[in-house]
Amino acid sequence: MTVQSRTPNQAMSIIVSSFLFLLYLAPSAAYRFGHYCDDYGNYTANSTYATNLNRLLSSLPANASSSSGFFKSTTGSIPDEVSALALCRGDTNSSSCLSCLDLAIKNAAQLCPYYRSAAIFFDDCHLSYSNQLFLSSTDNVHQYYVANVHNVSNPTLLNELVGYLMNATAVSAAYNSSDKLKYSTAEVGFDKEFNTIYGLEQCTPDLTKEECGQCLGNLVGLIPNYFSGRQGGRIIGVRCNLRYEVYKFYDGVSKLMLPQPTAESAPAPATATAPVVPWPGKKKKYATGAVLAITISLVTALSLISIICICFWRKRRQSRNPALPLDETHEEEIESVESLLLDLSTLRAATANFAEVNKLGEGGFGAVYKGLLPDGQEIAVKRLSKSSGQGLGELKNELMLVAKLQHRNLVRLLGVCVEAHEKLLVYELVPNRSLDTILFDDERRSQLDWGKRYKIINGVARGLLYLHEDSQLKIIHRDLKASNILLDVEMIPKIADFGLARLFGGDQTQGITNRVVGTFGYMAPEYAMCGHISIKSDVFSFGVLVLEIVTGRRNNGYFDPEQGEDLLSYTWEHWRAGTTTELIDPSLSNHYSRSEMLRSIHIGLLCVQEDPVERPNMSMVVVMLSSETVSLKAPSRPAFYIRQSSISLDNHGDTPNRNSSKSTIMSSNEVTITELEPR
Repeated sequence: MTVQSRTPNQAMSIIVSSFLFLLYLAPSAAYRFGHYCDDYGNYTANSTYATNLNRLLSSLPANASSSSGFFKSTTGSIPDEVSALALCRGDTNSSSCLSCLDLAIKNAAQLCPYYRSAAIFFDDCHLSYSNQLFLSSTDNVHQYYVANVHNVSNPTLLNELVGYLMNATAVSAAYNSSDKLKYSTAEVGFDKEFNTIYGLEQCTPDLTKEECGQCLGNLVGLIPNYFSGRQGGRIIGVRCNLRYEVYKFYDGVSKLMLPQPTAESAPAPATATAPVVPWPGKKKKYATGAVLAITISLVTALSLISIICICFWRKRRQSRNPALPLDETHEEEIESVESLLLDLSTLRAATANFAEVNKLGEGGFGAVYKGLLPDGQEIAVKRLSKSSGQGLGELKNELMLVAKLQHRNLVRLLGVCVEAHEKLLVYELVPNRSLDTILFDDERRSQLDWGKRYKIINGVARGLLYLHEDSQLKIIHRDLKASNILLDVEMIPKIADFGLARLFGGDQTQGITNRVVGTFGYMAPEYAMCGHISIKSDVFSFGVLVLEIVTGRRNNGYFDPEQGEDLLSYTWEHWRAGTTTELIDPSLSNHYSRSEMLRSIHIGLLCVQEDPVERPNMSMVVVMLSSETVSLKAPSRPAFYIRQSSISLDNHGDTPNRNSSKSTIMSSNEVTITELEPR
């Protein structure tokens, strides 16, 4: 072997570089990377608090090192009570744990002298103590972030694989590890530059599996925001922590050896329309855009389930016709309920165990969470509450109905999970969430200019028309409301939540039910009081929704007790008084089409008439919305009308006489009133 000669300077440079590189690759337990000194007051050297703190800290290292690296305790009484918690990394031995905690105690005294509350973070351990009662809390306080300063040449692939890696590691640590050591490590192949990415996650063992999964899931959700494209990063707090690097930084064999996803099953990279960024309207909470993992364990069965799920989603994607226009419809054949079943562990991994940071909202039947499947499909998971009255029958009803419906203005159901007392529905993710979160928010409603609002009204109308008349099935939604209208990136509305829908066969479009379900304020009177249900029940709900969109007022939240005035009555009084423009949402200023606005109010009032016969069907509504040349007949008094006298009615009286042309001809745009008959 030939030895190449080098100059002394070159040799010294190599030695220094190698030394620094080794320091970076294998930092010692003495490396401290963070500390907090909380402002919860100070103590004096010879005080009772100082005595209690010294007594507690002196016993902490030995107790922690002899009990799987974790110990917490409280001593003293208020106001001199002190609590402390110590956790050593899962791969450290007893002697390393002991020496690390000894060093942490010394550092705390130097860095936070006479502070009643402090936290110290080392590579191999961390220590927290306080006069606050924090041991009973599961909050991951004192979160500290450390990013590797180096970037990778392939950040898109790195971000995808880190999400895949860290979600699998989180599930493993929370659900598949020992209760005495909620800790897991994993590795996945990367590229020729670094070969492998390594991950580690850990919780304090006193957390339940669900609490640990929640804590780690929240941390995983922060990775894209802090470490995108970086060779490594760590987040550590009192209750849980994680770290990933492109080198192995822990001892022992990785618990999970993850297969690298193939090009077909790997998640799609973030795009301009689906970036890994905070959710709009949220502050200090971030979506888990990197949640890409399937649940991985050493059990072969789970791996097979994951592979089956990947193949299933690929098959569904390939079966879609890319040439089919968005506004066209077609029926997809669903062979059986079993063909849409998903595994619970897959959905746990996709949502980071239903992490709070992934929650999109909550309704009467439960919460909805954002998630990402192994093939990159973004999803919304509706987790039915355990107290929900929706049983397996209703669940199958929703599954079989929605899975067969394909329309631009309907949300798409992708799958279902019924396992371990969980009932989960999986939908396509609609990024802008529900209409009510924008329309009724004082800060966000300005995002809905009149053009967007009119497009939403038209889209919902077309979606209902499809349900009522154009689909193979005849569907009555029964719970149409603002929170069940989802908005995509282009603000195109999609009707959601068919859990209350009722299926009628053939031409049957009405019936009677003994179980009235829905949301008061949107329910038609004949349905709310007598259980009579028909497509005109949905028309009534649509009319309420239209008036909400125009006025920016919530129907079931707007009531003036002094005037005895709800939204429908309020709208009717202004209509009768000729002051319709006063109904318009002030946030629109004067930036709207007067004719479209008045036509929308007119149609809304036609839809909420008390007699269902007088309400138009949705085919009529679509025609009325799409053509300004079509004249509209005068509406009669709406259902649930409560008269008030603050608005002048110009002597028109209380209730218009339907047989009197003087009282019924009240077109707001002074056009001729004619009966509308759609072609």
